[in-house]
Amino acid sequence: MLQMRSNKFYVYILASRSRVLYTGVTRDLIRRIHQHRLGLVPGFTQQYHVNRLVYFEETPTARSAFDRERQIKGWSREKKLRLIDSTNAGWLDLAVDWFEKAEK
Repeated sequence: MLQMRSNKFYVYILASRSRVLYTGVTRDLIRRIHQHRLGLVPGFTQQYHVNRLVYFEETPTARSAFDRERQIKGWSREKKLRLIDSTNAGWLDLAVDWFEKAEK
């Protein structure tokens, strides 16, 4: 399992099964992904069932995380797809085994 360090921030991309994308930032990636999986985050991700972690990166500061999130959100869809493909060509759910099977 991913080890979380409190002085790090994460930029992440979630996808639905039909590849609707969502980009976000968090200090606690495991907790945030779990919230998305359970549908506890109201709005876009809940409405479109966007809950599969397909990309993430660690940043050293909140400012760098927010800057990177803004950068990615400003990209074309094609550029976002290339970013995901560069590290996760199969679009596997990177958090598939982070949680108990009973919670899935």
